[in-house]
Amino acid sequence: MAVSVSAAVLLGIVVIVLNRGGYVRVGSALACTLFGFLLASTGVAPVISSGLASLAGLISHFSL
Repeated sequence: MAVSVSAAVLLGIVVIVLNRGGYVRVGSALACTLFGFLLASTGVAPVISSGLASLAGLISHFSL
């Protein structure tokens, strides 16, 4: 759970920075956000969550 919350916060910050920098417009950011919410309600969500947890474990294993 902590990994998904921190990943959501990190990705939210990335979207805000890209939006302020003019790289991503509000419509594109909204479309990506809605796609994420719809993807989370499908059967693929556990696979994505497991992959993110594995990636977080790999990163924490190699960190100093």
